[in-house]
Amino acid sequence: MQTTKNGKILLRVRPRGFCAGVVRAVDIVELALEAYGSPVYVHHEIVHNTYVVEQLRRRGAIFVEAIEEVPHGAVLVFSAHGVPPTVRDEAKARALKVIDATCPLVTKVHLEALKFAREKRTIILIGHKDHQEIIGTSGEAPDSTLVVDSVAAVDALEVEDPQKLSFLTQTTLSLYDTQEIVARLRHRFPAIQGPASDDICYATQNRQEAVEQVAKDVDLILVVGSPNSSNSNRLVEVAQRRGVQAKLIDSACDIDVGWLQGVSRVGLTAGASAPEVLVEQVSQRLAELGFTDQRDLDLIREDVRFILPPELATIAPAPRR
Repeated sequence: MQTTKNGKILLRVRPRGFCAGVVRAVDIVELALEAYGSPVYVHHEIVHNTYVVEQLRRRGAIFVEAIEEVPHGAVLVFSAHGVPPTVRDEAKARALKVIDATCPLVTKVHLEALKFAREKRTIILIGHKDHQEIIGTSGEAPDSTLVVDSVAAVDALEVEDPQKLSFLTQTTLSLYDTQEIVARLRHRFPAIQGPASDDICYATQNRQEAVEQVAKDVDLILVVGSPNSSNSNRLVEVAQRRGVQAKLIDSACDIDVGWLQGVSRVGLTAGASAPEVLVEQVSQRLAELGFTDQRDLDLIREDVRFILPPELATIAPAPRR
């Protein structure tokens, strides 16, 4: 790779940042505030990003973890991660006006869980049990769902009928880890059935593949994303698995100049819930630290769009990010 006079290069990887599901979810909250006024309540963080949540909070969104915190008859948005049926029932009991911002790709996994449950199958759900997406998906069939997050957890599984098993996957996992877990499941339980198509979302796959490509050309990879963002953490892991130092940063303020000692080439990406404004701020900070040769590296094209819920579709859409 050609270097500059000072030898310091920043490669900004694309695709990065907001995926279609996050754009849709944030637009839904913004449009709900426009249509119904403040406050609009949101169940859990709409997406796992500190900056996004704070910006929406300033505009009048109130984030809650329990339906009982929402006044009767108020407007409530379900987050992009989805919710279990029990939460929907609680919202109905409080006569809430619900707007569902669940990512369509997460909804797909919920529907698959319902299908397997109707077939009387035990569902092996691959993911992190405390993540909101897993809580929502497992809630579709709680009595017949087992959550695993590692090969070791698969080895420890005890199931009632190995002939009536299926598996599903959290959409934001590492492709590498998921493949290992699925391979072990198929080895232990040859009759197990999977979903008709891969559950790992397109944006998660694309960002991980882009990181794998840029890892060959840099000394350090910075991933913009909040600590509770699953897909952002997986990007760090993908880079580290490729033998490259990688750090998760919530904002430019998190950059430790010590990380840059002896580093001449930095890769920069962002998790699917991190807005582009944060990437720009990080780029500016890195320029101040000597990385003035900044190049965008377009690796994978994305053109996915999701439609808005019917109750908001007639409102002029919020500006795209």
